[in-house]
Amino acid sequence: MRRVAVLGAGTMGHGIAEVFAMAGFEVRLMDISDEILKNALSRIRDSLERLGKRGELREGVNSIMARITTTTNLAAAVSDVDLLVEAVPENAELKRRVFREADEHAPPYAIFASNTSTIPITELSEATNRGSRFIGMHFMNPPPLMKLVEVVRGRYTSDETVNTVVQLVKALGKEPVVVSRDVPGFIVNRVLFRVILEACREVNQEGVKVVDLDAMARNVLGLPMGPFELLDYIGLDTSLFIVKSMIERGFKAHPCPLLEDLVNRGRLGVKSAEGFYKYPAPGQYSRPRMTPDQGLDLDPIRLMAPAINELAWLIREGVATVDDVDKAVKLGLNYPWGLSDFADEAGIDNIVDALNNLREASGWGEYEPDQLLLDYVKSGRLGRRVGRGFRDYPEVEERRFEEIILRIDPPAAWIVLNKPDKLNTLTPRMADEIVNALRTVEEDPRVRVVVITGSGRAFSAGADVNQFRGASSMQMFKAMRHYHSMTLEIEYYTKPVIAALNGYTLGGGLELAMACDLRIASDDVVIGQPEVNLGLIPGAGGTQRLTRLAGPGVSKEMILMGIQIGARRALEYGVVNRVVPRHTLEYEVRRWVNELASKPPLALMLAKYAINYGAESPIWSALNNEASLFGVAISTKDAQEGVGAFLEKRRPRFTGE
Repeated sequence: MRRVAVLGAGTMGHGIAEVFAMAGFEVRLMDISDEILKNALSRIRDSLERLGKRGELREGVNSIMARITTTTNLAAAVSDVDLLVEAVPENAELKRRVFREADEHAPPYAIFASNTSTIPITELSEATNRGSRFIGMHFMNPPPLMKLVEVVRGRYTSDETVNTVVQLVKALGKEPVVVSRDVPGFIVNRVLFRVILEACREVNQEGVKVVDLDAMARNVLGLPMGPFELLDYIGLDTSLFIVKSMIERGFKAHPCPLLEDLVNRGRLGVKSAEGFYKYPAPGQYSRPRMTPDQGLDLDPIRLMAPAINELAWLIREGVATVDDVDKAVKLGLNYPWGLSDFADEAGIDNIVDALNNLREASGWGEYEPDQLLLDYVKSGRLGRRVGRGFRDYPEVEERRFEEIILRIDPPAAWIVLNKPDKLNTLTPRMADEIVNALRTVEEDPRVRVVVITGSGRAFSAGADVNQFRGASSMQMFKAMRHYHSMTLEIEYYTKPVIAALNGYTLGGGLELAMACDLRIASDDVVIGQPEVNLGLIPGAGGTQRLTRLAGPGVSKEMILMGIQIGARRALEYGVVNRVVPRHTLEYEVRRWVNELASKPPLALMLAKYAINYGAESPIWSALNNEASLFGVAISTKDAQEGVGAFLEKRRPRFTGE
């Protein structure tokens, strides 16, 4: 295969022609006027010169340009080609007319491919007499830079044609993903518009601000652009056309009124200098300004759950493999992770909960959890925390004690209080097992952070009251030593410890949580020190740590009155650091784990010691200790790496030395 015809010299067509010419193919670029073709050649040359300056070309610009010829005659363009790639405007009748005419003049062995992003390949192939040699080749924009090509099998496409085009895509230096069923939107657009349409719903129905939602996508999810920023970049009219075309062809979704309203008002995004945001001039993109702490209170799981549902549908319906969907979103949408990675980290049961909440809130059928997700939950394939979800995780190790589970899931170790039938009530044995687990992983280089959480519907509802019945004062004094040993072990531990609070966090459970460095709570958490209601007082540090966190007034209110408070009040009091929806807790904890794990371990340890020691010391003593620990920190290899990376403007690599 050496000769290629590209029909259409617009934004996509001239880029596709450039890609083939760079790979050594003879290219015939066809359009309806010489002016369009002249402009296309100029843009190709400009692009090649930029690539050449970056050292990305294997030969000179003129040599590549010499392989591209132009014509306004369709018959001449396709007369002896091996491959035809159609890239005319996204109009089904126009495309069918072009293919019908090309079929009359192209050799019978030529493969026909369409770069359509929305129109079914089968529908287009029926305009020709070569259904078995007709296929979709959906390049991403801009083709010279984007690695992904969706290879779309139509109803009549032969295996030989699919295999030939997959190898061709690789020869172009691109990454193919095979779409095995001809569905509207293929992979990338189906996933993308699940996210976009959920974003639209949140703004339209719940009053979420556009800029806050985009900020959450950037700051929490790590996406290169938020959904509305991306819509502006693509073009609101183009996006509206895509989603309408998909819905008309069976994509189960509700349209976005915001999008239609802006298009009707002529606000088309970057191309018109205004869409959801304003831009300096038509066609001149500038990144909307957002602060690093913006959007942190919004729910990332809710935004992404419809896309995970789409992933499950694509797999179950045989449209694509999990590997190809993940590759598509990484290379086609520049996501920093695959959808299966996201789902398994968030917890598939949590994704299902989020979808059920969305269905209940909206009344829309597209939020019905896919059967594959329900089957995974039923069979216990919940994601990383159990070692198996969309993917298997052999690196996740689990050790069971009598009352806790220790799970090593690099870069974290999870200590799970495991008495769900008794709301994870604390006993001296559990306290000792927590200490044992902490010491087990303290020198493990895979573990940078420890998380303590509870199984079932409680973090821990407090101490097991049975141990108090008939106990002597000396027995209780000795029992408290187990709890103090546990809490002090956490406070003096050499790695950060996060408490993930999932439900009842009472009495000794709260005392355990307050000893941890950070506390992230689900929004249904119930927190309190209710010991006074039993004729007791807190005995594992509650009178001291609650006072240090929330102040004497709050501490006395909660302890003397034995009251329980919800998550939002606990956040207001400073007892917890963060409150998230229940289905988001696991994802948020993992996000904090990954952030902490990216920091220098020794600096984290020294900073923790400086804070904890300083809180118990006169300020002069605390400042002297801080200065001494700063001196220790500056002597580490990590400090030299961090300073060097900052000055050299690169990402540091901390090793804990």
